[in-house]
Amino acid sequence: MANDTKGVNVYRIGVLANYGIEQAQHRWQPTMDYLSQHVADAKFEVIPLNFKQMSHELRSRQLSFIITNPGQYLELSHYVPLSWLATMRSRQHNGATFAIGSTIIVRADSPITEIEDLRDKNIVASDPQALGGYQATIGLLKRLGYRPEQFFKHVNFLGFPLEPLIYQVRDGTADAAIAPFCTLEDMIKKGLVNKADFRVVHPIKSTNIGCKLSTALYPNWSFAASDKVPHEVSKAVTKALFELSPDHQAAIRADNQGWTAPISHLNVIKLFKELSTPTSPPTLFQSLLDWGERNKELGLAILLIILLSTIYHFWLQLKFKQKSDNLLAVERELKVKAVALERMQSAAILGELGAGLAHEMNQPIAAITQYTEGAMLQLSRQGHDNDEFYDILGKINAQSIRAGSVVHRIHSLLKKRQGEFSQVDLAALVSETLVLFRHELIKQQITTQIEISGTKREIYADGVGLSQLLANAVKNSIDALQERTANRQIQVRLIYQDQQVVIHIFDNGSGLMGEAEQLLSTFTSTKETGLGLGLAICKDVAKQHHGQLSLRNCNAVAKQLKLPWQEGCIVTLELPYSHTD
Repeated sequence: MANDTKGVNVYRIGVLANYGIEQAQHRWQPTMDYLSQHVADAKFEVIPLNFKQMSHELRSRQLSFIITNPGQYLELSHYVPLSWLATMRSRQHNGATFAIGSTIIVRADSPITEIEDLRDKNIVASDPQALGGYQATIGLLKRLGYRPEQFFKHVNFLGFPLEPLIYQVRDGTADAAIAPFCTLEDMIKKGLVNKADFRVVHPIKSTNIGCKLSTALYPNWSFAASDKVPHEVSKAVTKALFELSPDHQAAIRADNQGWTAPISHLNVIKLFKELSTPTSPPTLFQSLLDWGERNKELGLAILLIILLSTIYHFWLQLKFKQKSDNLLAVERELKVKAVALERMQSAAILGELGAGLAHEMNQPIAAITQYTEGAMLQLSRQGHDNDEFYDILGKINAQSIRAGSVVHRIHSLLKKRQGEFSQVDLAALVSETLVLFRHELIKQQITTQIEISGTKREIYADGVGLSQLLANAVKNSIDALQERTANRQIQVRLIYQDQQVVIHIFDNGSGLMGEAEQLLSTFTSTKETGLGLGLAICKDVAKQHHGQLSLRNCNAVAKQLKLPWQEGCIVTLELPYSHTD
């Protein structure tokens, strides 16, 4: 409703344009003029609409009145408060108030003669909300025991106007048409189609109507007012409608004999119940949608607030995550620095202890060396011919010298001093290392094997450091084999390549008990009595030779290195032949 410049209130009346907009304008404009003359300070406008447009316009509060079939009236009354003012009396049916039904139309030469023949056929209809069309026919099928949702092959809804429904049947595009009754007769009367070309399925005989009908009849169109129309205006409109005479131009053009008191919609309600059409109050979502259509500005403001709140929420979450990630990163960094500090402190303490221990051990080791050398000289001077005793003293002397070198090597390593480099025969060094463990290897019944491939050559290295590395690796292999009951084996492979020599030491023991990188770290050990220094020292020795030390389980490289077993661990040392410090 709006006010024009002269203070006259304008009321928009939505009418169902089932024969098109132009026809609806022509049909209902005289009624608008009639109401404008008989209702004070009011002007009425006709707004031709289809089902969806009328529902949208009414929910968005753009219409004051509607003229439509009772089916849509009942449907819309669940969303917008409506006042039912009058029911139209049909001029074509001698003023009948029950004048809505549907007709099922086929070609005259169609094999379809009864309802059952419509199964799996292609159908055309105006709209799924058309009471005098699709809905009435679906109600008929329900009462006959059919399941409409599975009955037709396809239903094509063409909308308004209604003439294309009949044309598609005529042209063979559709097998049958569901149209409001009298649609075919009106088209025949206008000369649009020939009567002989069509036939009605499931005709109902009646003397009260002049058109062929396939379904029951329902109340005629309703004139209803929305809740925004003042009561005085609704009352004046109702009075004017009741006073409209059948011979008035407005009644003739609208094809009615005027209007009467509202007719009960009980038959329509029963039909909707059969169709399972929702006649109950709308869902919460639909109610919210309707409220939004009626209050667009407020609804948009609320949606904008919700959108901004959501964006702000996600922004806060992002900032919180960034702060959390930064805190976690700082915490991890602090933990790493704490571990590094602890290791540095341990290394410093160990360095001092090692220096003192090396100093203290040097004296007894030097004494053993001197005593053995003195005993050997004494035997030589006295001329005693005991080669076995002399040989034993020589071995004691050699091992005491070796022990002193190892002590000096450890002392230098703890103090981060470089070892003494010279040309070293790795094959001999490996053999000497295995000889050191000969007694333990025999005791543990461990078989050893050395394989050499490539052109043998010496390497510039710290012999004491490499000896210490090899001894540690062999000792670890021996320890790992203790859990094995039989067939204990250690194999050493020397592979002389162009730029470096590769040493593989592998066994068939229990394998690695932790991550390789962790085991190579200082103070990390899997042994109950271990200090976690052996492999760390070995890693440092490899680093001083610009080489690389790695630990792996045999099953990871068994195929690549053609190993005779899958279990156990492999220690790999890669050393360049020469390097520059």
